[in-house]
Amino acid sequence: MEQIKVGIIGAGFIGKQHIEAVRRIPGLTVLALCDTNEKAGREIAQNLGIPEFYSDYREMMKNPELVSIHNCTPTNMHFEINRAALEAGKHIYCEKPLTMTVEEATELIRLAKEKHVCTGVNFNYRNNVMVHEMKDRVGRQAIGKAFMVYGEYLQDWLLFDTDYDWRMNPETGGESRAVADIGSHCFDTAQYVLGRRIKSVYANLIHLYPVRKKTEEAAGTFEKPGRNGRQYTEIAVPSEDAAFVMAEFEDGIQGLFLISQVSAGKKNGLALTVNGTVASLTWQQERADHLFIGERENGNEDLYASVQNVGSYAAPWIALPAGHSVGWADAFCNGITSFYGHIKKPEQPFVHAGFEEGRQIMRVVDACIRSNAENRWVTIES
Repeated sequence: MEQIKVGIIGAGFIGKQHIEAVRRIPGLTVLALCDTNEKAGREIAQNLGIPEFYSDYREMMKNPELVSIHNCTPTNMHFEINRAALEAGKHIYCEKPLTMTVEEATELIRLAKEKHVCTGVNFNYRNNVMVHEMKDRVGRQAIGKAFMVYGEYLQDWLLFDTDYDWRMNPETGGESRAVADIGSHCFDTAQYVLGRRIKSVYANLIHLYPVRKKTEEAAGTFEKPGRNGRQYTEIAVPSEDAAFVMAEFEDGIQGLFLISQVSAGKKNGLALTVNGTVASLTWQQERADHLFIGERENGNEDLYASVQNVGSYAAPWIALPAGHSVGWADAFCNGITSFYGHIKKPEQPFVHAGFEEGRQIMRVVDACIRSNAENRWVTIES
């Protein structure tokens, strides 16, 4: 079998997850890694057995063997790297947010159509087996008519004022942080399950720390500064730490989302509940292979992910028997599997998010910022 050769740009936390996921998929091979930190990046490439290393993504794009690129860099680098990949005729799978602005995203969508290449944005939570099962049950009205959705995404990795990350700098992370970083996952997962887009939002953004202490000893995503990182600089942080967002979806479905990166004890607490006129469905990311089905008169169910328990829509994404736990890395891999399936057979439907979906979620985030500033409901541009 001829291997599809993949290039990964960004050797940090998320880049390593992409490398692992790609290597789990038959027919793919990671040919090249790129990172601006040449010393650390080259060492990572050697340790992981990646044949080629680049410190400049422009040089990587010149490699004719590379079929696709995974963009795992900070947000401010997304547009120029994605554009370079598209101009080189390479398929592109990008971390979210897609770009810094909707205008940049629109330009990438235009270019992708012009070059006839496939695109993906890593909204990985929609690719969980039981999220697929939720979508299937909502779509065939197994829970009756869906009328209300509640979602939350709670973390604590930025709880202390000494926690600092590149996302807090608006020049690299953008104007929004908690809503753009993790709220976007809530919005995408809810829209995917319901098959309906968010029409309008009313948002209240919470700023716990207007100023944070950036220690001299840098820390990566989800990492703590070392014990010796005593020296620090006070940095103004304009982006939000948490948010409440009310939403109205197409068909009048009502939604409420709680988003926080400062909730003590919450590690990666994404959860989604859909209420229907017959039953409700609840999925929790930290119990990813379970789906709770609530009913008024019959007994409630706690459904395991297995081919015996799910419908034909979700079944193809099950790789293990019931009770063999699946989770974050598996959903991550499922999205990338869908992306490469689309490359191989563009005419077939796919489940991962593309650049169009990435732009739409950016519009929702922008509307949340505007709603908070103007204290009113804001309609999402269609």
